[in-house]
Amino acid sequence: MSRARTVVVALVALLLALQLLAIARAPQAWQPATIAIRLAPGASVTLGRAELAAVGAQARHLQLARDGAGRWSIRMLPDVRPPVVDDVRMGSVSVAGLRSIQVGATVLQVTSANARAIAFSDGTRAWRYDGATLYRDGAALPACPDAPMARRMIALWNRVAPAALTAARPLQFGGNLYCDNWLGLADIAAGSAMLARTDGTLRLAGDGVTPVLADGADLRTQALPLAGAKGLTVGATRYRLHAAGDVLTLTPHRRVALFSVAEAALPDQVTWQWQRRAPWQGSTLAWAGALAWAGALAAAAALLAPWLLPSPLPARGNILRPTRKAPPGPAHWLAAALLLAAGMVSLVLQRQGQPPAVLCSWLLAAAALGAWLLAPGRLGLAGHGALLLFGCGLLAQLDMGLGAPDTGWLRYYHKTAALLALGSAAALAWRLWCSHGRPLAQRHVEFLLGVLAAGALLLLAAQVLWGDETGVFDLQPVELAKLVLAGLTAHCLALRLGWSDHGAARPGLGARWLRLLAPALLFLALLGVALVQVDDYSPLILLLLWAGAVALAYALAAGRRWSAALLAMLALAGSAAVPALHAAGTDGLPASFYGDRFQVWLAPALHPHTGQQLLQGGSAIAQGGWLGTDGMLGLTTLGTGAGAVLALPAVQDDFAPSLFLHRHGLLAGLLLWCVQAAVLAGLLGAAVQSARAATRARGFRTAWRARLRAFVLCGGGAFLAGHLLLSWGTNLAIVPVMGQPMSFLSAGGSHLLFFLLPLLGIHAAQPTPPQE
Repeated sequence: MSRARTVVVALVALLLALQLLAIARAPQAWQPATIAIRLAPGASVTLGRAELAAVGAQARHLQLARDGAGRWSIRMLPDVRPPVVDDVRMGSVSVAGLRSIQVGATVLQVTSANARAIAFSDGTRAWRYDGATLYRDGAALPACPDAPMARRMIALWNRVAPAALTAARPLQFGGNLYCDNWLGLADIAAGSAMLARTDGTLRLAGDGVTPVLADGADLRTQALPLAGAKGLTVGATRYRLHAAGDVLTLTPHRRVALFSVAEAALPDQVTWQWQRRAPWQGSTLAWAGALAWAGALAAAAALLAPWLLPSPLPARGNILRPTRKAPPGPAHWLAAALLLAAGMVSLVLQRQGQPPAVLCSWLLAAAALGAWLLAPGRLGLAGHGALLLFGCGLLAQLDMGLGAPDTGWLRYYHKTAALLALGSAAALAWRLWCSHGRPLAQRHVEFLLGVLAAGALLLLAAQVLWGDETGVFDLQPVELAKLVLAGLTAHCLALRLGWSDHGAARPGLGARWLRLLAPALLFLALLGVALVQVDDYSPLILLLLWAGAVALAYALAAGRRWSAALLAMLALAGSAAVPALHAAGTDGLPASFYGDRFQVWLAPALHPHTGQQLLQGGSAIAQGGWLGTDGMLGLTTLGTGAGAVLALPAVQDDFAPSLFLHRHGLLAGLLLWCVQAAVLAGLLGAAVQSARAATRARGFRTAWRARLRAFVLCGGGAFLAGHLLLSWGTNLAIVPVMGQPMSFLSAGGSHLLFFLLPLLGIHAAQPTPPQE
């Protein structure tokens, strides 16, 4: 084992030990395991945050009651976040069969209504809404003045597409505008009521504050029967329901408030059964999967011991060092399979509301990090740096979860550990397969890229039609799209350089070049359209950085020095835009979404409300200083209460660096930045090495594979550098606030699984030797 590898293994072990220290130092915490509510027939009780240990609930949130026949029912109270019974959101009703709708003082007479469409009149005009488009007197309303291009395109699509293919877009009541899907009402705030298509059915819902009546029934105090109900959501906390006679039992299983002592002031009708938070308590199935993988890891490590240990000195009289090659065996493939299964089991259990124990997720994370050291081959500078960053990110998320006032914050650590196990298992299998010397043929690579591109495009289309800024189906297809975009472009550029080497300067070459680039250009155009719908310009900056880096890499590989110099000059000119914007000030900025964001960035003190995220982040960093809030780089506060800094918006995602600097200080942040720079340098060095290997290759296929790897690493490294640049710039107020997570540190599941781990797997796989 090399000295650098030994140092990295020791540092990763130290980070894992610090996670154990944080778990050991976590303060005692209690939560209700079950909440029993006993009511006699005809009785009722009002419950809220204190009685239900519900996160985000009001002091008086709902009312449980039993009628004379003993049937249970639930009633929501005004001015609260509506509870959800099973999958039905209270405060909403299906429009089928309604005769009138009242929002505030405005009464709308329903002329026809079914599960898919509704027609109504306000006395002067006739309105019709089909779940996608609002029509006034038979004509669709024009787009709102500030509507982005993507929203206008979706509105046009909904007008011409068949009903089954339209994108569901809600009808909003209130405000002063009649445009798009907004129906303005006098003296009613915008968004006070909404008609939306949910699971194929149109439902009317209110905001819980404005009186919204359906056939005279006030939705703010809607009551629902609990017969047959299995689940309840109050605030951000979910419960399982079980009714037996006079007792209704609620079992909390997601985001439950924690208490320092097992005491609570409860009404006579409510009884809690306390449960102490323990790091070993969790699903038995998750423990079995993690321990099974640990056993396979031990067996595989034993087989790899000759490769891992230092080489002995050569025997006297023998000038050749003994050669020991430890080929991967069945134990290594078994370890990859079990790691994949353990990660999948952990993820499924989390989706079912049964997260594994903290120590189980720690063991799974340790196994995932060990998988990168298990496979044959060299990790290089980028791989070793990535292991350290993974360890830092897991430590930061664990520290945040243990110091939070409810159980929900630990879900980020559990999810990251599970996804890290899944991606590491796939990367381990890829490296084991590559170690057999079986490089992928060109047709196989093109088929794989085509399948991935089709899947990414379908997911992007689904996000445009049915998703929002957070993604679709709990996924962020943009992350997969970035990786596929880098692969498609790398394939085209690798083939183009192969033509140059063979001197194929003949008629028709330009057309061939354009045909090869067409898939990448088409994918880039569609990706840009999908990203424009997000109210943020950071994805466009990421694309710009990627395009510039890939163009520069191609210019250098093709020997076009003037083009490379021009691109470098453009990059320097672009970097001067930040101080130029600061010098220009806020004068002349347009009154728009982006204009407001720039004004907040340039003068946050003048916009304390809209700039609270920036101001709170800066305050948290200032409180940390150079050595953290404890003056010891955060070592003495590991696992303890995080305090008010958790109130910072998106503290687990976009503003995770602010929390890290608050807890561990600027010195730790500087060390983190150095490791990130080492990862980028490692990716760049591996790309340069592959490009040089391509020039020494004897065959076209070998040269193409080396160039493909070089351009993929270059493009992926550019995206990674863009993420780090935007994240640091956002948290340090160098650039306006942009919604980009920090790679490795933030709790970004799709970014980790679909971009970071595949990129590192490509980097760690053994490249094809030039003499093939």
